[in-house]
Amino acid sequence: MGRRLFAEFLGTGLLVAVVVGSGIAAERLSPDDTGLQLLQNSLATVFGLAILILILSPASGAHFNPVVSLADASLRRRTGTGLPVPLAAGYMLAQFTGGIAGAVLANVMFDVPTELATADRVTTGHLVGEIVATAGLVLVIFGLIRTGRATLVAPAVGAYIGAAYWFTSSTSFANPAVTVGRMFSDTFAGIAPGSAPAFVSMQLIGGALGLAATLILFPAPTSPVRDAAIDDAERAAVPQRL
Repeated sequence: MGRRLFAEFLGTGLLVAVVVGSGIAAERLSPDDTGLQLLQNSLATVFGLAILILILSPASGAHFNPVVSLADASLRRRTGTGLPVPLAAGYMLAQFTGGIAGAVLANVMFDVPTELATADRVTTGHLVGEIVATAGLVLVIFGLIRTGRATLVAPAVGAYIGAAYWFTSSTSFANPAVTVGRMFSDTFAGIAPGSAPAFVSMQLIGGALGLAATLILFPAPTSPVRDAAIDDAERAAVPQRL
């Protein structure tokens, strides 16, 4: 339990440090080009997130996201496989505290005062963007896991979040712990405390939609090897036409 919680605290903290720190660096390196700032921020997040998942997944599963932990616990209730509810609660506490610590760490590294962000991000488009971003993230993660391709989660999640930076209007927070952490840095990646509750609410809705889509598409865990054998058997049973 302790090892798992520490992995979730550390992973979420470092993820937020990557997001906030690269945002601060981007502001300083490209002060007059917001598009370039976002590119720099998104690239750092893609690589940082994928590496953190690769390193820490053997310890805790590398959730780093309360929505992912809730979805995992929900799967346990529905299918008998997934994260026990008490452990999911511990994961979420570790993730939120880690997210705040990661923002503070980024502020310290760049000599930025730790203060609440002032960037108001709530618009209809941003909120819809958070639903889409989070639903897609949950579908990517659990779709791969339930089809026996868990080894692809790290690069796939990194790639998806990198794409969602650009194709969603909200730049894909898609994570309540990251959202709360980003409240504590009034920099490029910050979000005003008044905007955070709406973002978190949309993330929870998106997570539920992503989980529903996963269960519709992949109602039972499968393996690529077994599926291939079934496909071969079905093809063999079909009469061949000359």
